[in-house]
Amino acid sequence: MDAPHSSIRGRLDRAGIMLSGLCIVHCIASIVVVSALGIGAEFLLSPAFHRVGLAVALVIAAIAIGWGALTHRRRVPFVTAMTGLTFMGGALAMPHGAGEVILTVIGVVLVSIGHLLNLRRAD
Repeated sequence: MDAPHSSIRGRLDRAGIMLSGLCIVHCIASIVVVSALGIGAEFLLSPAFHRVGLAVALVIAAIAIGWGALTHRRRVPFVTAMTGLTFMGGALAMPHGAGEVILTVIGVVLVSIGHLLNLRRAD
């Protein structure tokens, strides 16, 4: 693979990891802010906010991890990330609360691990 393409894929993987971290911060901040202060529920817990986040994660993962899987022929990063995206999608079907947060956190951690594994395979 030539360097420009590797660099683009690496940036997308890093963006996916950053997005996963931001998602975890969002989950924890939402619980703390809404529970402790009772503000921001309309925005922080909005289903539209979560759907957009999942859509962005899907696009980044599809490009970076899909591209990586085609390049390095390793299934583990792809399967790990897709499992994580499935957990994230399942979280959208749940009412707000602990179950949704747990599924989301499991999902974003798995997606992040998929991106890390994909970065390690980039040569």
